[in-house]
Amino acid sequence: MKRLGKYALFLSAALALAGCNETLEDISPKAERQLPERIVQSMKAKGMSKTSPVMMRIFKEEGKLEIWKAKQNGRYDVIASYDICKWSGKLGPKFTEGDRQAPEGFYTVRPGQMNPKSQYYLSFNIGFPNAYDRANGRTGQHLMVHGACSSAGCYSMTDEQVAEIYAFARDAFKGGQRDFQIQAFPFRMTAENMARYRTDPNYAFWKMLKEGYDYFELTKLPPKVDVCEKRYVFNREAPEGQSFSPTGACPQMSQPDSLMMAYQQYQTQYDRAFSAALGARAKSTPAPSIAGHKEALLVADWSKRRARGERVSREPPSLNPTPTAIATAPKPTVAPAAPATTTAYTTDGQPNGLQNAMQAVTPDRQEAAATSAPADAPMSTGSVPVPTPNPSASETPAAVAEAPAAQPKPAESRTSAVTRRLRNLFGG
Repeated sequence: MKRLGKYALFLSAALALAGCNETLEDISPKAERQLPERIVQSMKAKGMSKTSPVMMRIFKEEGKLEIWKAKQNGRYDVIASYDICKWSGKLGPKFTEGDRQAPEGFYTVRPGQMNPKSQYYLSFNIGFPNAYDRANGRTGQHLMVHGACSSAGCYSMTDEQVAEIYAFARDAFKGGQRDFQIQAFPFRMTAENMARYRTDPNYAFWKMLKEGYDYFELTKLPPKVDVCEKRYVFNREAPEGQSFSPTGACPQMSQPDSLMMAYQQYQTQYDRAFSAALGARAKSTPAPSIAGHKEALLVADWSKRRARGERVSREPPSLNPTPTAIATAPKPTVAPAAPATTTAYTTDGQPNGLQNAMQAVTPDRQEAAATSAPADAPMSTGSVPVPTPNPSASETPAAVAEAPAAQPKPAESRTSAVTRRLRNLFGG
């Protein structure tokens, strides 16, 4: 009889919990589900731990969400890729509350943005609006990555997918990472895709995002992101005592010569690939994109009237974008004369950051970075000399990425001048 009474008490307590917007299923620790063993083994094979830092990349057109984790050498590598179940709106950024656009840009997720009791199974807030969005008057709230496969401005996954994605973030926070970066793009920002969208009204915004995209492709490190003059700036340092103001003038910025030259060589290869893509037939037609703030306001008004129960069209209104001038092939970029800086590029909570990467560059690699790629060089990051982070003390030499081979040298006078300058800088 006493046992029956205890059972009745437990059952009544469970039903009481279910009445507080919970279900019996929610009592199970879904937010503590462990990653599948296949992923754990894959991480070990790539030199990652369960609690090493994490970052994510989203590609709308391809419908992909990628998970990247730091390896023992500090570089990031992709560990999982998921098909996005649903995202709403079109290609292009989010402008205003109610425009149904899923955001594009660089966002930061901290532990307080994780929601283990989401009505969409599990979720986390991506951090919209960020400093760039606020500086440009963009509005919206509660933009999430979540489960339930239903979206009105969010990136929605299946419950099974979001459980794994949530676990990646949770474990990284347990390992000491204080925040992680989400990079949301309209598409993979290859030369072919940029040429395909060269007349899109969002092209200037996408070119700005591409700089951050390129830095990650080049270094496999999340770029340092700041905002000034209402635009993103990447991997830059302000002079001591100055800071970045999202709506103010940009300070005099600098970055290490090694990174600058590697990026310029990367851009030279991109320019060649972009020129070739302009003359080639596109493999696919561009996807629909939002036609700026005016269309966003129309969609937001449609959303309000629809929510009030008014009779509106089944699909949101749309504007036919006015074609912009066709982009011409960019001229080869020339590295500006900027002073080197030795300040850290690390983000909080992430070991083996860009400062260590700069310290690991040898004069020989600097000389390789200063050379020009051959005219028919393919668009590949593998041929670009990239600063290599210092490995951890426990790492074996085999785990460190090999330095790329040097490219053929240009005129001797230019090489000598660059080499002398870099050897003076790095003590070579």
